[in-house]
Amino acid sequence: MSQSSLIPEQPLVISPSLAATIGLEEAVLLQQLSALIQHRTTMSVQGFQWMEIDRPYLEKAFPFWSAVDLHRVSKSLADKGIILIDSPPLHSTESLKFAINEKQEVVAPDLTSEKPIKSTGANLISSHWSPSEEMLQLLTLNHQVSREFSLGQLEDFVLYWRERSEVSHAWENKFRQHILSRWRHQQQQEAEQQVLPTENTISQAWRPSEDALEILLRNAVNRQFIDDAVPEFILYWRERGENTSTWNSKFIAHIRRQWARFTSSLEHDTEPHRIADSWHPTEDVYDILHLANIDAKFAQGLVSEFVLFWKDSNQAHSSWNTKYLQHVKYHWAKRHQLVDQNGKPNAGQQRHRTGSTRARSLAEDLTDRSWAG
Repeated sequence: MSQSSLIPEQPLVISPSLAATIGLEEAVLLQQLSALIQHRTTMSVQGFQWMEIDRPYLEKAFPFWSAVDLHRVSKSLADKGIILIDSPPLHSTESLKFAINEKQEVVAPDLTSEKPIKSTGANLISSHWSPSEEMLQLLTLNHQVSREFSLGQLEDFVLYWRERSEVSHAWENKFRQHILSRWRHQQQQEAEQQVLPTENTISQAWRPSEDALEILLRNAVNRQFIDDAVPEFILYWRERGENTSTWNSKFIAHIRRQWARFTSSLEHDTEPHRIADSWHPTEDVYDILHLANIDAKFAQGLVSEFVLFWKDSNQAHSSWNTKYLQHVKYHWAKRHQLVDQNGKPNAGQQRHRTGSTRARSLAEDLTDRSWAG
């Protein structure tokens, strides 16, 4: 039977289960490399059968792949621990030096037989087992794993598999997988540590950043208040021993809370104090007077004598706004004859007094203490 013109060449035979396990491209290349090892001369080095094959031969055998593709697929096989490679990337060299990652170990010959018996390779790991020099070199060349790191994991590797009492025909492959897993884990930890903040514990010399100061100043926080709060902030967090990279954010939140309390205490101070020379009632006072239908200009005209009286008396009170409200309401009532000379409401409705807005002289008002009780 003649071959179909649709299939001009010998077809590639692919194992479906192998392709499902390692990938279709990897299965194609692996089966051809395995066939070459079986039919060509190899060089045995510490149990591995090494072969060097020219790149033009591979390009002819796999015309659907470029040199870059051949490198990609062969490197994938090496990363999976299926083959070993001891040559530069295939797209930058003229040959591929490789070995199937299976040692062919020879045991002591059977004295009753004329032929040596080859081991199947499936055996318990020896307590003195160690990877080959080629494996250590390949880990360094292909994965940048240092020799010191690989040998540093050897004791744990041997102890683990001896405790499990499992047999294997590819301890080097298992060692390679073990090393790569540990290596990637270490690299991940190092990468995470690199992104950790450089400033963890707050120091005595810590100061808020310019951005933090600008945010607080935009919120009308006094600069001196901010500077005075820094030592207290540092002491608090140093005693707690907390580590964080967000000291500026913590400081902004701290200052905002403290400033709100400070300003609130100024507005609602319960500590008695003398009246200031520049004292004026707050806008809230005028709002209250407006609700009582008391003229604001009338109230403002009483501020100076109110301040003068209480400065001369040298008394201290916790709320000058309250005292001022009482003062204004008294004089407004006196102006409209709503209270008598003792500060008590009149019994009957009287008409408004005409002429001067004052029912008495300034001297009489200043000596009248009924509104200051």
